[in-house]
Amino acid sequence: MRFNYYGIKAIYQFEMARTRRTLMQSIVAPVISTSLYFIVFGSAIGSRISEMEGVSYGAFIVPGLIMLSLLTQSISNASFGIYFPKFSGTIYELLSAPLSPLEIIISYVGAAATKSIFLGLIILLTATFFVPLKIDHPFWMIIYLLLTSITFSLIGFIIGVWADGFEKLQVIPLLIITPLTFLGGSFYSISVLPAFWQKVALLNPIVYLVSGFRWSFYSIEDVDLWLSLGMTLSFLGISIGTVIWIFKTGYRLKK
Repeated sequence: MRFNYYGIKAIYQFEMARTRRTLMQSIVAPVISTSLYFIVFGSAIGSRISEMEGVSYGAFIVPGLIMLSLLTQSISNASFGIYFPKFSGTIYELLSAPLSPLEIIISYVGAAATKSIFLGLIILLTATFFVPLKIDHPFWMIIYLLLTSITFSLIGFIIGVWADGFEKLQVIPLLIITPLTFLGGSFYSISVLPAFWQKVALLNPIVYLVSGFRWSFYSIEDVDLWLSLGMTLSFLGISIGTVIWIFKTGYRLKK
């Protein structure tokens, strides 16, 4: 099988160019929002909570804040990227082009994941102006950045295919992903919860992502590292399987 590199490159560059055209919305706004989180949570709450799990509270929330932005931006970028061709009617030209489903996925998901990783690194850099940071396991930090951005870009792609209106593009990120992220240990360790609620928290898939990502910074974890990695890979596998099913059945692509 030969890849249509020119086709992949064309779509990828188009999607990346859209980020440059909407720089304020794509990059500046999330960075400002994250800075406000540092001010509110890091300063206001951090003055009352000196440290958590042996780490200053301001530094403790950095992985959670990066994860929050990574999840929401991955979904947003990928969902809009595939939804707009559906909205404008150019999806049929895309499907009839000499591009395989895999090449289409690589183009859109690759662009969305690239934007999210870039944003995550910018937020990481921004965090250094507010709190002292250390990264104990930089290799694993990059692995989690890659896996999370790709997985949730795939989820965003699925949402973009499913949505039949602009308002539906925001339903799952706002009503499901963001609440789960806030309840997934982004701003606290689930070990501070009562035993019953700790067990309930383990039903939240975001807990495993945040725990693994925070471990890469400070070597502290809410769940076992390998369980966290296994769950992350499981989410990736489910997302890939769903996208394959979409292209095999033509769900909301050819109708």
